[in-house]
Amino acid sequence: MSVAAPFLILLLAGLIAAYHRMPLLLWALLTAASLAAGGWLGASFTATLVASVFVALIALPLLIPAIRLPLITRPLLDFYTKILPPLSDTERTALEAGTVGFEGELFSGKPKWKALLDQPKPELSAEEQAFLDGPCEELCKMVNDWDITHVRADLPPEIWEFVKKNRFFGMIIPKEYGGLGFSALANHKVIQKLASISSTLSSTVGVPNSLGPGELLMHYGTDEQKNYYLPRLADGREVPCFGLTGPFAGSDATSIPDYGIVCKQSWNGANVIGIRLNFDKRYITLAPVATIIGLAFRMYDPEGLIGDKKDLGISLALIPHDTPGVDIGRRHFPLNVPFQNGPIHGKDVFVPLSVLIGGEEYAGKGWQMLVEVLSIGRSITLPSTSSGSAKMAAVVTGAYARIRKQFGLSVGRFEGVEEALARMAGNAYAISALSQAAAAAVARGENPAVPSTIAKYHCTNMGREVVQDAMDIHGGKGIILGPRNYMGRNWQGAPISITVEGANIMTRSLMIFGQGAILCHPWVLKEMKAAGLADPKQRLKEFDRNLFGHIGFALSNAVRSFWFGLTFSRIGNAPGDAYTRRYFRKLNRYSAALALMADTSMLLLGGKLKFKEKLSGRLGDVLSQLYIASSMLKRYHDEGGPASDQPLLAWAFHDAMHKIEVALSGALRNFPIRPVGWLLWMLVFPHGRRAQAPSDRLGHRAAALLMSPSDARDRLADGVFLTPCENNPAGRINSYLAKVVLAEPVERKFLKALKNSDIEALDFPAQLAEGVAEGWITAAEKTQLEELRAMTLDAISVDDFDPADLAAASRQILHSVGRAA
Repeated sequence: MSVAAPFLILLLAGLIAAYHRMPLLLWALLTAASLAAGGWLGASFTATLVASVFVALIALPLLIPAIRLPLITRPLLDFYTKILPPLSDTERTALEAGTVGFEGELFSGKPKWKALLDQPKPELSAEEQAFLDGPCEELCKMVNDWDITHVRADLPPEIWEFVKKNRFFGMIIPKEYGGLGFSALANHKVIQKLASISSTLSSTVGVPNSLGPGELLMHYGTDEQKNYYLPRLADGREVPCFGLTGPFAGSDATSIPDYGIVCKQSWNGANVIGIRLNFDKRYITLAPVATIIGLAFRMYDPEGLIGDKKDLGISLALIPHDTPGVDIGRRHFPLNVPFQNGPIHGKDVFVPLSVLIGGEEYAGKGWQMLVEVLSIGRSITLPSTSSGSAKMAAVVTGAYARIRKQFGLSVGRFEGVEEALARMAGNAYAISALSQAAAAAVARGENPAVPSTIAKYHCTNMGREVVQDAMDIHGGKGIILGPRNYMGRNWQGAPISITVEGANIMTRSLMIFGQGAILCHPWVLKEMKAAGLADPKQRLKEFDRNLFGHIGFALSNAVRSFWFGLTFSRIGNAPGDAYTRRYFRKLNRYSAALALMADTSMLLLGGKLKFKEKLSGRLGDVLSQLYIASSMLKRYHDEGGPASDQPLLAWAFHDAMHKIEVALSGALRNFPIRPVGWLLWMLVFPHGRRAQAPSDRLGHRAAALLMSPSDARDRLADGVFLTPCENNPAGRINSYLAKVVLAEPVERKFLKALKNSDIEALDFPAQLAEGVAEGWITAAEKTQLEELRAMTLDAISVDDFDPADLAAASRQILHSVGRAA
């Protein structure tokens, strides 16, 4: 055998051990046995001896704690402590607030797919389904979105009354307090359905069931606060809002300048210790109609009336709207989507300490309270809103594209329109799966800090793309506002979801990977905690265990990333069926690549990584697309792997893989340490970038699903309000699709005969009459074509107005008095 054989054996054993994540001792034994076998088969004795000595020099110091701890681990611990970026109390609180679900597996480089697929299928209880089919359906039928957005700039009184009477505001409040006690999944389904008919309504219902007084009281409220407020919130006697954002503290919520001074003052005839508040809040949903205000402020106790600490920190309080000094009631006007939203001001507002949520015990713990519940609301309201509007837009635009004809063809048959329809279909499928996955995580009892940011960012971003494509396809139908328009307000309001609950730019560049890299990584947070232990012996021992686990983890991901790239992800164990197994293998590859990139970035950049927002954003994109693809595969298998869904899954999956490679490529080409970027490129892309955007053929299949009745189309539309009624033009158009498809052969036959005839009639009814007389069509087919013409006219018609009506609205707006907020 060659002199090089022992070294090849050494390399091969190391690669196999790293790929399978064998312990160090097992690697040493495997290598020793392989070298012995090579020597027995005739490998060079000298080369085998050199290789054996090399293995011993590595293995023995690492396997013997008496050598490893003082000579290797201790110096590394000292170095680590120096480079470890300091965590502020705010960052530490945010990290410790969230739980880690399956997203942690995506950082492992070797996801345990069985854990994902074994999660129970998200399903509503019989009571929740009955609510969705009953009161929720009835509420949707009451909605006239034109009346809401143009005439009233508000929900009509009967809808406010219905919402309160049926406890829509109390979906998350337990039954013992008079609420509905619904699961997070039911909350998601209700918001999704309402959003498909009116984003004004879905926002109004969503906010009380999201981050606000109800959620905070359930987690932290005193028994007295719960017993008083929760029943009143559940039945609508109290309408809540929550004041966090102000002119000088938007996304940086911890820097709020609003303050409260602990002092003594008269309250209801007695001299009591309380808080004198001064605050200036804006963008507060439900504020103009709120009866109870949740308020975040910084609390100070300069006289030491309740303790020795002067600056207690951010605190949360519940304040009645009619408290003296509170200025509330004026409205913002967010992009013609008139959900109640406005500023709140307070000047020397005195309240007793009992208004603190949780009582005096929770003074100064407001930030902790907020971040612990923020992920719950962020997982549901905005992702569900985007899901409802996107799914409605996709299926109705598909129907419209089949009904609307130009140049004798349905506009959906033109390749340019087909391309947009395919994007809509794939994005709607992805949004639906992602929003449901986030809600299901909450329903399982998780506090999904990272998935909530992924769902918020990507559902709203993809939702905006869906609405944009819908507007392009609808053309004039989409831009002429009026009772017949079902897309214009969604287009106008798309930036609202992008902006609120953490601006999307910040969410992508700071939060997704910034939180995920520490919270979801299997070793980083453990190392950080170990390095902070007070006991020196325990600190060294724990750091040693986690450090070498991390080193083995990093080596494994380097090998796995290279191997999967080299073999085009075609080799390796993977779950799924014959169709999806290849998809899981691809995700294994990119999971390893993400873990490799994350480890390298954190090791070499240290604390500087938090300022490398472009790199963080790109790695966040990789994590996000892995999570989205996992959610889609989970949904596909939960539904039994329907073959008719495969074009939607395939389009969305290939789009996600293409985005992953674009993100990885951008991160590597712009890596701050260029030689490291070149080396990583060879490990991640040994054959170069290979993933492609979805093909035209696949796009054709996805678009066709939107334009023809099918079980796949019905599943995509599930949970959307599509009941055809007077106030739901989108539902009417969708209901026409099956009849339009059946009438098309008759229409083609009639038009062909008409073209070849010498009939002089110009109007359609006369032409149909001539067609029956000439025998081209039967009387029944004539009726069918008349119905087709009526459906088409309803689908393509737009509204017009008396100029005086529009002028009156203009004068009202111009004459209203505005002021800065």
